[in-house]
Amino acid sequence: MAAAAAMVLACAWPLSAQAQDVPSEGVTQPDPATRFRVFLQEFRSEAIEAGIPAELYDQATSGIALNPRVEQLNLSQPEFVRPVWDYLESAVTETRVSRGRDLIGVNAEMFARLQQTYGVPTEVVTAIWGMETNYGGNLGGFNLFEALATLAYEGPRAAYGRRQLIAALKIALTEGRDPATMSGSWAGAFGFTQFVPTTFLEQAVDGDGDGKRDLWGSQADALASTASYLSRSGWRSDLPWGEEVQLPPDFPYETADPDIRMAVSEWSAKGVRKLNGELLTETGAQSAIFLPAGARGPAFLLNENFYAILKYNFATSYALAVSVLSDRLRGGTGISGSWPRGETMLSVRQRKTLQEGLTTLGYDTGGADGVLGRRTRQAIREFQKARGIPADGYATASLLTRILNERFTLP
Repeated sequence: MAAAAAMVLACAWPLSAQAQDVPSEGVTQPDPATRFRVFLQEFRSEAIEAGIPAELYDQATSGIALNPRVEQLNLSQPEFVRPVWDYLESAVTETRVSRGRDLIGVNAEMFARLQQTYGVPTEVVTAIWGMETNYGGNLGGFNLFEALATLAYEGPRAAYGRRQLIAALKIALTEGRDPATMSGSWAGAFGFTQFVPTTFLEQAVDGDGDGKRDLWGSQADALASTASYLSRSGWRSDLPWGEEVQLPPDFPYETADPDIRMAVSEWSAKGVRKLNGELLTETGAQSAIFLPAGARGPAFLLNENFYAILKYNFATSYALAVSVLSDRLRGGTGISGSWPRGETMLSVRQRKTLQEGLTTLGYDTGGADGVLGRRTRQAIREFQKARGIPADGYATASLLTRILNERFTLP
């Protein structure tokens, strides 16, 4: 979803409860439904202070309740990370490719206008449309205000929920929408290409010229808003998103990371070549080598446009899926390299154990939070390089076993 990375951690209690002392033993606490209604009443003042008419707030929140499904999705963390190859196979299906090509043909005039206006290829915009809602087949069935109020009430996304709830109310106000017609995902994203409310207010455009920005009912508005968002995120019309490449046997894997960018000429000097063996095309731009499954999987040269897609959804697997799907819509054959399908993905607990083990061995990961961020990837590379392993920074079950074996044999 657009700007999905904006979700942040926050305090869990409603505003009034934060200042209260811990209740004495034996005091009966209000049930969650009652506490939620108290929260809505208190948040009303905050909304009015932000410029929301009281009657609009009451209309939007009338009849909503604490949604257990939203709470569950908000608090749940999948135990195992889905392998990137499984994710891609479910995202880039023959059905999705065929449907996308049909829609491009049916809407050729609109897409030509969008590409001329924003410089973003038709296939990329269509790929995001397909990835986000399967071309409008799944817009999300949650009441937007109930979902956002549930997030805002308490939990790890309370600050996000409160900010988005105010923004959703502003959309109803400025766009003249009936709150009852505003549905979306459990996380508050909505429309054909799943904008969150703050992103809508900042980025959405009128794509069909009727003076409104309707991402629920107008495909033109939604697709134009997506193209505009990518354009403002740095999309370059003279570059592709990137390409699959081949690496030489002596490639320095410690340089393969989306955060490490070099000129194409530098990658060529390291022996990186096109899949057909030809020299890379010099673009004058900074590029990176990306190994989504480590040294044993396919390799990709990323250009600046890949990072524009990442601003839409800050997940490399998502950006790669959009990129590959766009290539398929253009007539490409997809990924050529093979995946290490026998490799077991690490659970969150295993990731933390890996971080703890690396730290014990003298490789600082910046903490054991289960997130394989930049510092953890660098620690893995340092460990691998010191032991003559391809330093790809990729966390695997076999790597965890090796780290634990060394950790528990320390004197």
